Amino acid sequence: MTKAALPLALGALLLAGCSDLNVPDLNNPGIDDLQKNPTRVAVIDATQGLFIGARANIAAFNGYVSVMGVLGRESYNFDPGDPRFITELLGGPLDGGSPRFGGNLWNERFANIRNANIVLNALDVLGGLPIGMSDAEKEGVRGVVKTLQALDFLLVIDTRDTLGAPIDLNRDVITGGLAPFVSRNEVFAHISRELDSAVTHLQAAGSGFAFALPPGFTGFTTPTTFIQLNRALQARVEMYRVTLLNCDLPCLGDALSALDASFLSLPADTMLKAAVDPTGTAAMLARGAYYNFGSESGDLANALNDPTGSKQRGHPSLRTQAEEQLPGGPLDQRFLDKVVTIAAGLPRLGHTSDMAFNIYVSTKTPVPIIRNEELLLLRAEYELAFGNQAGAAALINYIRVNSGRLQPRAGLDIAPTDTVINELLRQRVYSLLFEGGHRWIDARRYGRLYPISTWWPGLPNELVTDNVFKVMPIPTDECNARGLGSNCEPLGP
Repeated sequence: MTKAALPLALGALLLAGCSDLNVPDLNNPGIDDLQKNPTRVAVIDATQGLFIGARANIAAFNGYVSVMGVLGRESYNFDPGDPRFITELLGGPLDGGSPRFGGNLWNERFANIRNANIVLNALDVLGGLPIGMSDAEKEGVRGVVKTLQALDFLLVIDTRDTLGAPIDLNRDVITGGLAPFVSRNEVFAHISRELDSAVTHLQAAGSGFAFALPPGFTGFTTPTTFIQLNRALQARVEMYRVTLLNCDLPCLGDALSALDASFLSLPADTMLKAAVDPTGTAAMLARGAYYNFGSESGDLANALNDPTGSKQRGHPSLRTQAEEQLPGGPLDQRFLDKVVTIAAGLPRLGHTSDMAFNIYVSTKTPVPIIRNEELLLLRAEYELAFGNQAGAAALINYIRVNSGRLQPRAGLDIAPTDTVINELLRQRVYSLLFEGGHRWIDARRYGRLYPISTWWPGLPNELVTDNVFKVMPIPTDECNARGLGSNCEPLGP
């Protein structure tokens, strides 16, 4: 396969071959050909490659789920070969120069964003070729590529938050310079626009795609159903904007529209009042889109599969904060399903855990991108923010009963707002446990990273020397490329 230089437009010019497109070697043209003389086959292969790029460093032992889990007190990483999973991620300070730790969760996302731009640019060139794609096929590519690109931007801002990020990446960094950093607000607005733009393209894409989607996207393999997935991601984005940016009425309206157009399955009113929904609850809650993995040669394995807890361990607070299903009875069913007790072994730099995760039972187990259980909880967030506390309480209790096998919480419909938020966040901890840093993200966006008076403990620390961090630093390479020092803040203090 022809090698070509690929500027990633993140800071320094990172050179990579066409393997950065994550496309198997099928004698396809290199990046230069894709940009200047693309073919239908090359565009299709590159589009499929973006799905592979989207999962890069998601389920690595030091990837997105693992690092975000440590920062959010979902997990520990007891990797015997590197103490920095404890000393840096828990004790600090976070170091932007360490790509496994503080400087992690950056390059892979921007590589895939840049590759997405290459595909989008190729479509414009392809339109003038004698042998190309139909207009509907090109619109399908645009809609899917922009959705994946928006997801990558969301993962970036989830880690850097108030530090912001660059978004104007479709430029030649040699002639146009480095993309400037913009504020968190602008990044979220960009993500929202990209998702909306993707829907417009998908609506013009006809009845099918010119390319195959991975197994993790089963149920979203047509333009119509992929719009439902796009709208689910938009609902998450808009509720994040409500809580982080005080974007109340405009974002609430967009959140409701997105939820209504998503794949959200709301239980019937009668089920909201029932003890347990008797029909297909588990499948309904699990429905969604997933990053998929494999163990075959050349595929990417899910490295979160760790049944003995050799690296990944559950944070002690998962057990101490779990409720009993009945007084004196078993704990929250989600805890029992997702965590297993193992031998604690010797303390790791003062930290102990006798829990391993039972979520990723093989190296092929997929990792959720978004699923219906989260959408139900996002709908509860919407109802609470809109002023319908009774509706929020009903949905929260539905999740308590049907996912956790807990008793409904009486009086939640008339409780103080902070009480309802705390209950909502606790349900999100166990429903979305070890799936994508949700505990850390949620605590930050609701202002609950740190203790508040006597009614909120903040994210739990096992040792007094542990620290809770609000953001991950900008990588040192990015800072250096801009003439700034380590752990820089390009937008200023």
